[in-house]
Amino acid sequence: MKTTRLLQDTQDDLTIAAQLIRDGELVAFPTETVYGLGADARRENSVRNIFKAKGRPADNPLIVHIAGLDMLNQIASEVPEIAFRLAEAFWPGPLTMVLPKQDCIPSVTSGGLDTVGIRMPSHPAARKLIQLSGCPIAAPSANRSGLPSPTTAKHVMDDMNGRIAAVLDGGQCEVGVESTVICFDTPETIHILRPGLISEEDLRPYARQVYVDQAVFTQIAPEAKAASPGMKYKHYSPKAKILPVDAPDFEAFRDYVLHHQQKNLYCLLFDSDSEIDGIPCLHYGDSGAEQAHDLFFRFRELDELGAELVYVRMPRQTGADLSVYNRLMRAAGFEVIRL
Repeated sequence: MKTTRLLQDTQDDLTIAAQLIRDGELVAFPTETVYGLGADARRENSVRNIFKAKGRPADNPLIVHIAGLDMLNQIASEVPEIAFRLAEAFWPGPLTMVLPKQDCIPSVTSGGLDTVGIRMPSHPAARKLIQLSGCPIAAPSANRSGLPSPTTAKHVMDDMNGRIAAVLDGGQCEVGVESTVICFDTPETIHILRPGLISEEDLRPYARQVYVDQAVFTQIAPEAKAASPGMKYKHYSPKAKILPVDAPDFEAFRDYVLHHQQKNLYCLLFDSDSEIDGIPCLHYGDSGAEQAHDLFFRFRELDELGAELVYVRMPRQTGADLSVYNRLMRAAGFEVIRL
């Protein structure tokens, strides 16, 4: 078993991490969304090792991270004008654009597709790592496949210690859920494949039409091709069973929980909700941005507490809340209690 090095966000350690990437090794690093598990996106064997370390299905495409617009044309064979407008508005930041790929990006990186997701992270350590390594970095979330995405270096070490070369500790991630992933059906149509902090409402000023893929709300067929990470498989799940409860208000949620208790039951509530007598509760914010920041952190905390069943107050399906709704539905395998 490898010894996984825990590196710090310093110039010396960033230089070490960049050399490991150039040597074909795997390095977990912070982004503003979640920690990514990185390798040179152009090196087939290195990318295959990402899938091996995570236990990730091979048809689940990876996102390629860049440090500047000068790298975009090295990876994408076609870049529509709308992509440049969106890059100017949202990069660096949590927006991934799916574009036709150059031949230098192997099929293993793109999940067998002719397209590849590309984004420019805003975390300074992520961008510095890309610059120092001199290559685009393919990076899914740095967790074992199916588990909650990591938002701290400790989470990564819990999942990946002994499986990868190093973890670069850049503190807790600011956003907390993965990037918004989009593609373009036409030069003026934005198709949201995976919701994130950048919402449908945020994107509307930049296209004639913006719409959300149905896979955000429902499970796609097992034989279907996933155009984006996070579309096909059960994701983001702690060991505890997650059961979202779509209730009209807190009182209805509380009444349901009180009538459906069991051993090692916990609740995940909005910050503005009251406690529920006799049932341990954690809170995960009120706004979509707050809930996105806290969700995966709370999932891992619930596992540490020994929760077996977690009733979760379901957020709205608009704005940044949609990203949290989508992660909850996938964590629950699309099982939900509707009151």
